[in-house]
Amino acid sequence: MTKIKRLHLSKWLNLSVFLATFLLINYFHFSPFLWRLGIHHSAAVFAQSITPEKVAQEVYQQIPDLSLENNYTSVSNGQRAIENTLVSRLVRYHQYVKARPINYRLDWKLTLADYLRKNEIINEQRYPGNGTLTQNPLEFDRAIIEKLTMRQREELVNVLVSIYNPTTETEKETKPSTSTTPDKPASTGIILPQPGGADLLLP
Repeated sequence: MTKIKRLHLSKWLNLSVFLATFLLINYFHFSPFLWRLGIHHSAAVFAQSITPEKVAQEVYQQIPDLSLENNYTSVSNGQRAIENTLVSRLVRYHQYVKARPINYRLDWKLTLADYLRKNEIINEQRYPGNGTLTQNPLEFDRAIIEKLTMRQREELVNVLVSIYNPTTETEKETKPSTSTTPDKPASTGIILPQPGGADLLLP
């Protein structure tokens, strides 16, 4: 092998080692980021794919005392629209009519404030169920929301957020309890003189 060929081979080997090292460093540096990005992407896809009816089912499982309000008749077939519930309409109003984010508590509180007439005015013509049910359920839905206590509304918001954020539920780490009582110094075996002890030395 000539000297020139050896020189070219050495350069290619050095370049290969450099590229391999560069790729390994970037892989370990960016892989956690890509992994987290994949989780957030999966959560976003899940949130967009789940239907309001499925969300409503989960809400009613966790809050069974919440009124269904599904006694309305469907315009298309004249039958009772069982899956058209208070919660499914609330979710549709929040997600499709107002186009608000579904992952944050504040946005759900704004939606409830709409029902309580303390935020934006709800357009009756655009309210879910107006064109698919024989009767617009807005006023009845609003009356149910108004009857809920603050604690019940807070619970409803928490359940909705937890459904749309399944990957953010993390277990609380248990920390070992630390005692605030200072440790007693270890005994050295030395007996300290007591008051009046010098009197024992007197003749």
